[in-house]
Parts: sequence; structure tokens; C-alpha cells
Amino acid sequence: MPHTTSNPKIHEGRNLKRFREMLQIKQDFLAFELGEDWNQQKISLLEQKERIDSNILEQVAAILKIPADAIRNFDEEKAMNIISNTFQEFHDQSGGVNFQPTYNVNPVEKWIEALEENKRLNAELLKAKDETIRALEKLIGHI
Repeated sequence: MPHTTSNPKIHEGRNLKRFREMLQIKQDFLAFELGEDWNQQKISLLEQKERIDSNILEQVAAILKIPADAIRNFDEEKAMNIISNTFQEFHDQSGGVNFQPTYNVNPVEKWIEALEENKRLNAELLKAKDETIRALEKLIGHI
């Protein structure tokens, strides 16, 4: 009989790291969003803590746009168990009888979407550059 505990040891720092990586968010970005007191090294140390201060956890959860309880209660072993029990291999093909997926991907359309996204991002970069130049000119004017 396997031994189970009613209060599993959950490592909030490791859970934070898992969610941050799943969302493809860098430690530097998270530190920037948390404020001037934070840097990449402090985020790394935070991710090594078993328990994270509730206020900090709430701030981080808001930045990641996930509930703080998701970080507090995430159990990787249970998640893997659910995944392995949900997605099974059908060696006898009984689960895939007459299943023929249709993929409707138009490469030209995707290419045009990518070009439009590039144009939009380029315009944002130019706008940010112009704002930076104006701010620097204003700063130089005050000297």
C-alpha cells in the first residue's frame, strides 16, 4: 500500500519558476515589473524558497496573470498523473477509428499576418525611440 500524506510538501518557489517558464517570462522581466528593489538574482533566490511571503506571491501572481493559489497549491506529481491518465496511447487504434484530422493552414495568410505584426512592432519601436529622444532633449535642455 503506497504511503500518501494529507499535507504534501509544496515548494512555492519551484512552482513560481514552473509557471514563469510555462508563460515564457524571463526573470529580468519579472524583476522589472516588481520594481526597483528587484533584480534577476533576487528572483532566482525567490524561486529557491520553499515558502514565499504572501504579499510578494500576490504581486507575482498578478504580473503572471494567474491566481496566487495556483502557485501555492500546484503539485507537479499530481499534474503529471492527470496528464498520463488523460493522454493514453492506443496501440490497437480503437481510439482513433476513422479519425482523419483536417489542417487548414494557409501559409500565405500566415506570412501576411507576420508581416503586419512586424509593421506594428516596428511602428511601436519608432514611437518609443522618438519618445526617448524627446525625453533626452528635454533633459539636456534643463542642464
